[in-house]
Amino acid sequence: MSDAVKVSETIRAKVQRLAWASEVANSLKEEIDGLQASGSLMIPLEPGGWWHQYVCPQHHTELLFDPFIADATQFHCPHGCVVEGAEYRGAWLVYKHQQLARIALQAAAVYAGLRDYAYAELSKQLIVAYAAQFPLYPVHPDAQPWMLKGRAFHQALTESIWSTTLIRAYVLLMDEGVIFSSDEQRKVDTFHHLLEESMRAYRGILIHERNNAENNYTAWLNASLACVYAARGERHELEALVEAEGGFRHHLSIGVKPDQLEFEGSTYYHVFVLRAYLIFAEMAKRCAKDLYTCEGSLGQSMRGMVEALAELADDQGVLPALHDGPMERLPYAREIAEVAELGLSHYAVEGLMPILREAYRQMGSADGSRCGLEALLYSATASIAIHPEALTKPRGSKLWPSSGFAVGRHADNPLSFLVDFGEHGGAHGHLDKLHLSLMHKDQTLTPDFGVVPYGSTLRPWFGETASHNTVSLGGKSQAEHTGRCLRFEQTEASTYVWLQSDSAYVGCRLNRHLFLTSDWLLDWFEVTLKRDDPQSIEWWMHPMVAPLSEELKELSFADKVQYPPILIQENLPDLPIVGSYTPVASNVQMKYLLSSDGSAQIHQTALVLPDQELLTVRTPGHSIDPSVPLTALLHRQMGKQARFIHVYRVGAGATIGLLGKDHLGITTDGHTTTVQLLPEQGLLIV
Repeated sequence: MSDAVKVSETIRAKVQRLAWASEVANSLKEEIDGLQASGSLMIPLEPGGWWHQYVCPQHHTELLFDPFIADATQFHCPHGCVVEGAEYRGAWLVYKHQQLARIALQAAAVYAGLRDYAYAELSKQLIVAYAAQFPLYPVHPDAQPWMLKGRAFHQALTESIWSTTLIRAYVLLMDEGVIFSSDEQRKVDTFHHLLEESMRAYRGILIHERNNAENNYTAWLNASLACVYAARGERHELEALVEAEGGFRHHLSIGVKPDQLEFEGSTYYHVFVLRAYLIFAEMAKRCAKDLYTCEGSLGQSMRGMVEALAELADDQGVLPALHDGPMERLPYAREIAEVAELGLSHYAVEGLMPILREAYRQMGSADGSRCGLEALLYSATASIAIHPEALTKPRGSKLWPSSGFAVGRHADNPLSFLVDFGEHGGAHGHLDKLHLSLMHKDQTLTPDFGVVPYGSTLRPWFGETASHNTVSLGGKSQAEHTGRCLRFEQTEASTYVWLQSDSAYVGCRLNRHLFLTSDWLLDWFEVTLKRDDPQSIEWWMHPMVAPLSEELKELSFADKVQYPPILIQENLPDLPIVGSYTPVASNVQMKYLLSSDGSAQIHQTALVLPDQELLTVRTPGHSIDPSVPLTALLHRQMGKQARFIHVYRVGAGATIGLLGKDHLGITTDGHTTTVQLLPEQGLLIV
């Protein structure tokens, strides 16, 4: 019995035995009914464009998509803008084609669960309509030159993703015994044949002509081909694809680092590639081949990849937006839910449960309980539930040495941190080495902001050094480079991470020391220039909520002459300096309210040394809505060396005293801890 048959039987069993599954199936049925009543389930005869162009040119937010609209030529921004144009319509068509493929799968799942044949018929109609239309789509004449051009979309990548959804719907119907007429089957067979030809050709270009087999595209081209072979029952062809150059096993070996993170260092593309692998494995199981335990040449595995997600997420289950990728987006939340459900089902990784709850929250579930198509299709049996205790299970610190990330945690401290020191990440990398994300158990305070859709003119800002929580020099961004971790040490008392970079700027060394105890987090950033000319050395921090401090002074009109706006790039907006801090005995005290009632607070103490200034800067907002500005901290000094020292604490603030050249005293609740920085050993408590 094939794995897909088991999927359909599992859907039916869940609906019959589990109240939540029955509720979800009926909710999905009602959604389809509403869409049918609106007349919006007719496939467009035009091919789709590039979804990244579906972004407001003024606010840089993703435009709204109404699934009940059958056709559109005007497109709306969440802030009220209305835009028109071929690029927006092409992007809207991507959303529409993807929605209809999803409805085909959703209707097949509803039929499997509720046995109402009208939904099998709807799914079949959509599949056959697309199969008939696919040969009529041209190889896209409007695609950008760098793209692998598709038929139904600008990008072959989008086409491969869309096709896996359609074929998953098709095989689910087949396993349910749904009959296609000879004419319908002929159209489906033609679609599969053309799709196979296209995907094979795209693989040849990518792997052999461009010598870029590790590309995330490859994983999806493979997944699309695997769906074709499984649908046709071609076990030999699927097995050959597993072992081919650029095939499943080879891509796992070159597209994933030995520490189990996707090679671009992007959480979004990690989920993206992992989802393609899981679809391939699902199709392989239909051909009696088990890939769920398959390993790459250096031990890379799908289990390792899902475990990495469980380690990366913050305590709320939010995945960090490392490098390119959205912070939060409905289609992404669905992808996360699918991957997390399959990770639970196949590997029982309980650390995925907070991630799953957060994904369902983003999908519309008020309490994070299971909802939507992903829950019905991919959730495990009733023996695996979202246990509340798994949501708060303590985790230790973690180093990813190949990818260049480290997480610091302490069981008794609500604060934790994530730092980035690894490879640039290619086309999806950011200029962000030694970036720090500061996390509280209730909310991440200084996340990586990810990126807006690529069609936005504001996209470059999100890759700049100044948009991250690290150090820039002279207002310029770092070079593409790789830093290193000189020391990573976890004990019962503390976690210590020492990161270094020599290649961010010519003649410049960056050292970041992070020391987390049960009581506080110390961030000690040293900058040393070997150049003859002094530079503006700039330490940046971008909190999600504005800092509160009695020592903060809003700049007057006259002050703004002294503090001109900061220019990052000519094509990006200037960053106005809006406030300055006046230290009390070299310390500046700030606090951040993470909850409206003030119950969750983070206190920050900055040691402001002579010739340094601590300022507030108005910047674009995060990547979900850049039009709502944020307030960044800028700690800077002109010179050939600089030392930026900050302490974070929950409850009440700390006091920092410089006891000697390399000695600090950190005082909390009347108790002083002395910390020393040694050239060869790094930070030590003495």
